[in-house]
Amino acid sequence: MNQCPRTIMSVLAKEELPDDGGRTGIMKIVETISGLGQATKGCVLTIGNFDGVHLGHQEIIAAGRQIAREKGTELVAMTFEPHPVAVLYPERAPGVLTPLKIKQHQLAQSGVDSLIVLDGDHELLSLSPDDFVSRFLVENIRPSVVVEGSDFNFGADRAGNIETLQTFGSRRSFEVRVVEPKEIKLSTGQSVRVSSTMIRYMLESGHVADAGAALGRPYRLVEEIIPGRGIGKKLGFPTLNMKRPGQVICAEGVYAGFVRVGDSEEDVLSCDETIPAAYSIGQARTYGDDFPLLIEAHLLNEHIDAVPGKYMAMDFIERIRAQHKFKTPEELSKQIADDCAVAKKMLLKETQLL
Repeated sequence: MNQCPRTIMSVLAKEELPDDGGRTGIMKIVETISGLGQATKGCVLTIGNFDGVHLGHQEIIAAGRQIAREKGTELVAMTFEPHPVAVLYPERAPGVLTPLKIKQHQLAQSGVDSLIVLDGDHELLSLSPDDFVSRFLVENIRPSVVVEGSDFNFGADRAGNIETLQTFGSRRSFEVRVVEPKEIKLSTGQSVRVSSTMIRYMLESGHVADAGAALGRPYRLVEEIIPGRGIGKKLGFPTLNMKRPGQVICAEGVYAGFVRVGDSEEDVLSCDETIPAAYSIGQARTYGDDFPLLIEAHLLNEHIDAVPGKYMAMDFIERIRAQHKFKTPEELSKQIADDCAVAKKMLLKETQLL
């Protein structure tokens, strides 16, 4: 049996998956490919940015996991940090759905055994498809099978595609398996192909339920708790306030969702305790036009002191309404009460907590 490395860099707990051949429940995180040849020889490999770790990515990973199980080897994923577009064309860089720590967590939960994280620098991104395959697949990782989506591209200027990879594989002793794109039906009834670009658009348009359907789970923001201005507390609706995260932020509006609170990013990613909440993303225009964007969560059935420096995760379930400017604080307070009632009804479909 060929096994991938078990002692390199760091590890993350991963969900035990059915029929997983006695896996350890640990994903290894590897930040160098030097000396990996013997350790990874014969493993199943998938390569990608995996931003969002959405249903399309999950189907590729599931296919790879099945092949790895049949071959008695492990599934290795290789990703890049930062996103290649952010290096080559910073002005065109897409918003990030899953920063590296969240991506690592989701890949571990999906059943990846080892994750190779490569520095997506100019040298790496300037490699031709042939050089990329030679350096990474042939000389170092040495997989028996590579599993990719049909839209896979690699190498400088994305010159390599799935057919190129299959040609290289036939010459260099690795097999290529292709997974077709995943489609879902939106709330409108329209069928769309799942992609990170599509999910970003949905979030920036406020369609968080459709984004969640494409992700296979609610969209999640994770950042530190920061002091607020106390406006919600004065209105009778105290909030936890989130520092602006380096992720795609949902369109301004009011949402229903679930909060997790912990001492660190790792805590909130692994925490099972969820708190129903109503969210507000906006600039508090009722109180003036000079407010920065505020990301706030009012907890619906308990109170937690807002301790700056702690972390919170916000899972977005459904949008309640757009933001409005109210004539008086009293009007705003009444609307918040109505929003909380709507949020409770929405979240009742997800859990029996309320």
